Amino acid sequence: MPGKILSNINSPKDIKQLSISELHQLSHELREFIIDVVSVKEGHLGASLGVVELTVALHYVFDTPNDLLIWDVGHQAYGHKILTGRRDSFDTNRQLGGISGFPKRDESEYDAFGTGHSSTSISAALGMALASKLKGDSEKVHIAVIGDASIASGMAFEALNHAGMTDANLLVILNDNSIGIDPSVGALKHYLTEVKAGRNPRQNNMIRSLNFNYSGPIDGHNLEVLVAELNRQKSLKGPRFLHIVTTKGKGMKLAEEDQVKYHAPGKFNRETGEVLPVKNEGLPPKYQDVFGLTLVELAQQNDKIIGITPAMPSGSSMKFMMEAFPDRAIDVGIAEQHAVTLSAGLASQGMTVFCNIYSTFLQRAYDQVIHDVALQNLPVIFCLDRAGLVGEDGATHHGVFDIAYLSCIPNLIIYAPRNESDLRNILYTAQLGLPHPIAIRYPRGRAENADWLKPFERIEIGKAQQLKSGSEAAILSTGTIGNNVTKALANSSSADKFSHYDFGFIKPLDEELLHKIFAEFKSIITIEDGTVIGGFGSSITAFAAKHNYRAAIRVLGIPDNFIEHGTVTELQQICGIDVKSLTDIFSAY
Repeated sequence: MPGKILSNINSPKDIKQLSISELHQLSHELREFIIDVVSVKEGHLGASLGVVELTVALHYVFDTPNDLLIWDVGHQAYGHKILTGRRDSFDTNRQLGGISGFPKRDESEYDAFGTGHSSTSISAALGMALASKLKGDSEKVHIAVIGDASIASGMAFEALNHAGMTDANLLVILNDNSIGIDPSVGALKHYLTEVKAGRNPRQNNMIRSLNFNYSGPIDGHNLEVLVAELNRQKSLKGPRFLHIVTTKGKGMKLAEEDQVKYHAPGKFNRETGEVLPVKNEGLPPKYQDVFGLTLVELAQQNDKIIGITPAMPSGSSMKFMMEAFPDRAIDVGIAEQHAVTLSAGLASQGMTVFCNIYSTFLQRAYDQVIHDVALQNLPVIFCLDRAGLVGEDGATHHGVFDIAYLSCIPNLIIYAPRNESDLRNILYTAQLGLPHPIAIRYPRGRAENADWLKPFERIEIGKAQQLKSGSEAAILSTGTIGNNVTKALANSSSADKFSHYDFGFIKPLDEELLHKIFAEFKSIITIEDGTVIGGFGSSITAFAAKHNYRAAIRVLGIPDNFIEHGTVTELQQICGIDVKSLTDIFSAY
């Protein structure tokens, strides 16, 4: 339950009526409320705890939503949501039909810009500020709150470089806690550490050199200092930069001590902070762990293997490679474009490069995939974690577009393993040497079998396999969604009517097998966990059209709209590709 003061806060207007001492109490109650709800409902914890005082101070000083406030990435915006009319719905956070875990424009007028991926806030805020100037509004303040990991991204620097040559009413607040999801890396982190320690002279300030009015660093947990400084910033004009220092997980001892674990810890004991144990004994590993552990196994045998990840060593399990071979595993920070072209450079010199990026984050390096890898036919091995529907993080994180946006690129092999053994075997096959780059897409979540450490087998590129024979129709699936097909057929009274084929290779397609399938069946169903526009089913349909096959083709997958947040099973049901929906489809055939 919200505390005495928080229970009476329905909008920032209510915050402005409070005294400084009451702001302290509100901050305490807000922090406790976040802990109460997230301990039971799960979500992003540490980031929001770290900016409680900043959140309160921003809404106290500035005239939101008239003044526009953007939270970069947005996983630190829980306090913002609670203070802007969503307190009573906060327990629905990240659940189907509930509020989003990230800022979302159509959810609240206080969410000035939708976020979910990093480093977009300064560009967006600058665009808004320039629009305000064109409209003749010089008083509206445009605020971008960005972390020290996000500001190291190229896009953030591009925006700073542009903004410094304008007179935009723009306030960039650097929330410096030395960590994103994992600890921040790179020379900029070192520079900020020197600034915080007072070891950089004021005239040697890189932000000042970009024509920003720089202030700080100041204590981001001291409300009196924050309020005073934000009031001063409010009176200024032009591009300015406020450097604040915070502690991720502030106010919860274990979250402060283990900031990586408590970024999104799952359910935990409200009183002790201890993360509640999950019964994993006997369960299959997570796909990312199969990737990470297999990579180490292969690297022990192949000294040319290099691992690259842009700021996600824990989430992608590249951490295993970094621990085992620190000189051969590189976290480049939040810099997907750099990660891809760095991989291309390494590959050009004969290294075997595993570039491990979440499916939605590779979207940010699309030109580099085309221009620097595929055009030069460099055999980079892209490992696309979080492919398909990812669940509670919602539309910004669902990896449902990769098949469509990669299929049109020449020279690129695309493979989707059906299970953990397939994933291990394609990783093994790829490091033996391929004539082209390859993208391997696999989902978030657990694999199919606990017994996954089997001897490696080389996979024949471009070959599909038949999993089941039937008499009347053919089901063509790709990737782990094929396991839903297998389960649905086991439940269906019409199972004998269907042949089931696993097309691990989306590109190149097994055309020899496709000719046989179309010669035998007049009814085809394709199933994928990617968008049906330009995806696997579209490739099958294009093949049929090219060869004048007249079979009826039904394409199942993610419809042509953005899918909200919810559990993976709930979202698969919405898309009609969960086990029950497929069972009903097959039984009605």
